[in-house]
Amino acid sequence: MAGSQDQLEIRFRLSDDSDIGPKSYSAATSIATLKESVLAQWPKDKDYGPRTVKDLKLISAGKILENNRTVGECQSPLCDLPGGVTTMHVVVQPPSVEKVVNNRTIMIGKTVSISVSFSPCKLWPSGAGGVVYTAILH
Repeated sequence: MAGSQDQLEIRFRLSDDSDIGPKSYSAATSIATLKESVLAQWPKDKDYGPRTVKDLKLISAGKILENNRTVGECQSPLCDLPGGVTTMHVVVQPPSVEKVVNNRTIMIGKTVSISVSFSPCKLWPSGAGGVVYTAILH
């Protein structure tokens, strides 16, 4: 790559179909730096804006981009045509909130793994037919 090919035009598509950019970035720019740029340019009138770069995920060509990679390393030969504008989708992770439910602290806004144990226990005398199933939050 040499000259103008070292620069890529990138537009960031937000979840409401509005855009930030396009703006020119060097192929050597890290994904972490792109996230900082998105955070700095985030429209002030949006209610659901990220607070930090950790709240942001960038997706290009169907792949979540890793912070330690560069724009040049993440280019897709099928999607990123020379002289074209690359669209990266921005996903804002909702802030996590701790909530206490039945004496257990759970995180809301983050993925929660749930395993279900299907061990029946009888609550009624024989023949009454009651079964209880338990769910365990991790």
